[in-house]
Amino acid sequence: MPIKEVKVRAYRIPTDAPEADGTFAWERTTLVVAEVTAGGVTGLGYTYSSIAVVPLIASTLAPIVMHEDAFAIPRIWNAMVAQVRNIGSRGVAASAIAAIDVALWDLKARLLGISLTQLFGMARDSVPVYGSGGFTTYSDERLREQFGSWVHENGCRFVKMKIGSNPGEDRRRMEAAREAIGAAALMIDANGAFDRKDGLLFAELGAELGVIWFEEPVSSDDLEGLRLLRDRAPPPVEIAAGEYGYDSFYFKRMMDAGAVDVVQADATRCCGYTGFLKAAALADAQPMALSAHTAPALHLPVCCAAPRLRHVEWFHDHVRIEQMLFDGAPVLRNGTIRPDLSQPGHGLTFRHADAEQFAA
Repeated sequence: MPIKEVKVRAYRIPTDAPEADGTFAWERTTLVVAEVTAGGVTGLGYTYSSIAVVPLIASTLAPIVMHEDAFAIPRIWNAMVAQVRNIGSRGVAASAIAAIDVALWDLKARLLGISLTQLFGMARDSVPVYGSGGFTTYSDERLREQFGSWVHENGCRFVKMKIGSNPGEDRRRMEAAREAIGAAALMIDANGAFDRKDGLLFAELGAELGVIWFEEPVSSDDLEGLRLLRDRAPPPVEIAAGEYGYDSFYFKRMMDAGAVDVVQADATRCCGYTGFLKAAALADAQPMALSAHTAPALHLPVCCAAPRLRHVEWFHDHVRIEQMLFDGAPVLRNGTIRPDLSQPGHGLTFRHADAEQFAA
């Protein structure tokens, strides 16, 4: 089944309010959509990355993919990884590969006339989520409103907030979050904002407020620092990281270092579903809990297959974009999302006309 066409387009969608975490601020999110056609059927993939993904796909990856057998996903994936060796296989290149790889898996399932969830194989028929937002730019009122809605209206058992850009205000903000969610689990994410000492300080403060998860208290590249925090953080605080893992080698180094209690993987960054499944296999062999980072609509099929999956991130920005621009985006009910097995592929259809106003 030879591939006949590869298309790619970028869109920049404004956030609904200024947003920031411990190390970065933004007012737009860039969505890159890739489409791969074979046998009169089109597969859809996407990533949240940079506009630079577009020319990289068009000039470097598309020629590798064209005329290949649409069912030969492992061979195509290996060829794409090899093709970006000299320009760097991580970062933007890995996100570009991710968009194509997701499109290929979606295409394969559509050609076979089955759901991608069934093609991957189901370890579960629904996936728990954690509500994720609580940006450091939010007022306490908005923080309470967002978290309260996720917990009391949508049944989320876990919510995660950003800390670190104004550490002096974070205790008050964490207390506001705790007030809003009652007995639900509170998670915090510093995005690598702290050094090791301050990271330990906030781990201890978090434990006082019932925090169960501390994501990237220090840089995710500081594996020794993460290990130190994992060893010293008081129960029940778990240390998590991995969203900036672009290949299996990174995940293996992180696991071998004993750096985290929960490893995160992001199919929009780690070279697509193929890379995510490799990370899931490593976590299963460790053994270690796995959590999917952002893009819940894209992750849903592969999360149903991952053996040690704990949950997927119901990230405010990506949920909003997926509901705005994709038919078939999952609906959150009772703290979980569930695939529609009656739809072929991942079940998502991109609304090109609706997205045109955001075209980059």
